[in-house]
Amino acid sequence: MDLKEKLISSFMAFENLVDVDSPVHDVRSEAIKVFETQGFPSKKEEAWKYTSLNSILKHDYSVFPKHENTVEYNDVKKYFIHDIDTYKIVFIDGKYASHLSQTTHDGIDVCLMSSALAKPKYQLIIENYFNKIATKDSLTSLNTAFSSEGAYIHIPKNKLAAKPIQIIHFSTGSESALMNQPRNLIVVDENSHVQIIERHQSLTDNPVLTNSVTEIYANKRAIVDYYKIQNDNENASLIDNTFINQKQESVASTHTFSFGGKLTRNNLNFYQNGERIDSTLKGVTIIGSKQHVDHNTLVHHIQPNCESHQDYKGIFGDSATGVFNGKVLVEKEAQKTNAFQANNNILVSDKASINTKPQLEIFADDVKCSHGCTIGQLDESAMFYMRSRGIPEKEAKALLMYAFSNNVLSSVKIPEIKQRITKIIATKLGVDIGFDL
Repeated sequence: MDLKEKLISSFMAFENLVDVDSPVHDVRSEAIKVFETQGFPSKKEEAWKYTSLNSILKHDYSVFPKHENTVEYNDVKKYFIHDIDTYKIVFIDGKYASHLSQTTHDGIDVCLMSSALAKPKYQLIIENYFNKIATKDSLTSLNTAFSSEGAYIHIPKNKLAAKPIQIIHFSTGSESALMNQPRNLIVVDENSHVQIIERHQSLTDNPVLTNSVTEIYANKRAIVDYYKIQNDNENASLIDNTFINQKQESVASTHTFSFGGKLTRNNLNFYQNGERIDSTLKGVTIIGSKQHVDHNTLVHHIQPNCESHQDYKGIFGDSATGVFNGKVLVEKEAQKTNAFQANNNILVSDKASINTKPQLEIFADDVKCSHGCTIGQLDESAMFYMRSRGIPEKEAKALLMYAFSNNVLSSVKIPEIKQRITKIIATKLGVDIGFDL
C-alpha cells in the first residue's frame, strides 16, 4: 500500500477519533475527496517542475503515533527563543505538551485548534475563517482532511499581544517514520498587533514528513510579524502552506530562514483585499549536502495603492538545490501598486544548483513593479581586498556571505531572533563571528 492509499484508508479511522458533529466535518470530507482525486503533486505540474517528492514519499509513515513520549524542557531549551518571555504552544509528535507550553485567554486567545473546533464559544470564528483562504490543491486539502490540532490564535480588536508567541513542533523518533499535519488559524482583528515564531524540530534521525497549513487574517490596520525558523535534521522534510489575507491598511511580514531539513517547500500566499496594504516576504537560505529548499510565493494585488516587497537570498554548497518561484499578480483595479521582487543567489560549489523564476502578471497600467534574480559566486575583488588586510580566506568568505544576507536580517524586529539567526549562520559557515548583524 503506497502512502496515498494509506492516508485515504486512514481517514475513516480518523473520523472515528474526532467528533463527526464537528463544525468542520463536511469540510474534512470534501477535502479528502480532493486529495483522492489529485494525489501527491509531481514534476509534471508547473508549480512543482523543479521539486520531486518521490524521495520522501517512499517511507512507511505512521499517520497516528502509537507511542507518546515526554520531552523535558532542559533537553529542548536550545530550540526555544528563551532569551525573551513568550507565550508558547508546543507539540510533541503532534500531541499538545502542556508542561512546555504557556497559553492564555487573558484578553487574547492563544490556545489549541482542537479546543477551538470543539467548543461553542469559538464556533463563530471557525465558521467565518477556517479554510476560507486555503487553496484546494492536493497537499492543502490533505491537511484540511486531517485537521484536528495546531495553534489557534485570536487577537481581538485594539489589542496588542503583550509577548511574542512561539509555535514549536517536536518529533521524538518514537516511530520509525512519522507524518505530522498541524493546522494553524490566526485571526488578528482591527488595530491589533502580534508577533509569532514557528519552528519544526526533529530530535532524532528518523524520517519525519510535516505537511503544515497556516491561515492568517490581518484585518483593518492590523500588524502581523511572522518568523519561520527551519533548521531541522537532514532526514526531516517540511511542506509549509501559509495563506495571509490582508484588509485595509494592514501590515504583514513573513521572514523565512531555511537552513536544515532534507526537503523544504514553502508555499507562501498573500492576498491584498483592501487599500494601502503593505506586504513583506523575506528569506535567507543556506544549505549544503543534498538538501533541497523550494520557495513558492504569490502576492495578489487586488485593490489600489498597495505595496509588496519580496527579497530572498540563497547560499548553496555541496550538491544542494534551491528553487525560487515568485509571482506578483496585479489586477486591473489595483492601480498605484508598488511591487518589488528580488532573488539573489550564491553558488559556493560547482555541484550546487538554483532554479529561479520571478514572475510579474500586471493588468493595471499605473504601477511601479520590478523583479529580478542573480546567480553567481563571491566577488573576487572583495575577497582580494579582505585578504590583503590580513583576513583569512575562510573568514573573508563568511563576512561576505553575512553582508550578502544582511538586508534580510536588518528588517527582523525581534533582536533575540536576529541574534539567534546570526549564530546559526555562523555555524553553517563554520566560522566564529565576533559581532551581530
